[in-house]
Amino acid sequence: MATRIDLNADVGESLGPWQMGADAALMPHLTSVNVACGFHAGDPLTIRRTVRLALENGLSIGAHPGFPDLVGFGRRAMSMAPDELEAAVLYQVAALAGMVHAEGGRLTHVKAHGALYHHVAADTTAARAFATAVARLDLGLRIVGPPGSAVLAAAAGLGLRSLVEGFADRVYDADGHLRPRDLPGALNDDPDSAAAQAVALARAGRVTAADGSTLLVPADTICIHGDTPGAPAIAAAVRRALAAAGIEARAVGG
Repeated sequence: MATRIDLNADVGESLGPWQMGADAALMPHLTSVNVACGFHAGDPLTIRRTVRLALENGLSIGAHPGFPDLVGFGRRAMSMAPDELEAAVLYQVAALAGMVHAEGGRLTHVKAHGALYHHVAADTTAARAFATAVARLDLGLRIVGPPGSAVLAAAAGLGLRSLVEGFADRVYDADGHLRPRDLPGALNDDPDSAAAQAVALARAGRVTAADGSTLLVPADTICIHGDTPGAPAIAAAVRRALAAAGIEARAVGG
């Protein structure tokens, strides 16, 4: 049984006057954040404000690079050559690292966003390009990804540490993958249900799939998406449930 777990969220996903999520209300319940880097969401001022808010809340800060797809919010698959993908990831992570440094903090980890997250989890060539970009910038950074994924294997091959991720606010299919967002029932957005799933992940590395089967999902960190409806209430419920189960919420390697 885990005695502590990191609780993360994807934040900074607004763009200019268009607001996405409720970061200020969400952050007090977290231990780490993944900040959008401008390719799928975010802009320089939003990034800076988000970094400052995260530091004020004492959170570990990671970069959240995605495909260059503002219109599709980074959730559409794109075909990119390995060198193009590596450069795109390096560009985003380096920019976020610079913002964090300018505000007196330190970047601790990198987690891909949306379609890129799923792409580097499955494709070994893309995973290698992604991990290479991170390693060339800073070998002290951790890469976040799902258990058994190609990106975590690539990270290990390059000497990078990693964080294995589970999800409180998403439904898993029986094959161990997250249910695609375009299918019914993809979100687990009831606070009590999400909290129960988080405790099961932290306590036993297990989750109940959509068909009722039990999956093994070891996790160092549990995600609540900042754009999930009611994300702050979900995060609050998760923190209460973890505390009641004797599990401390604490950032890993922050």
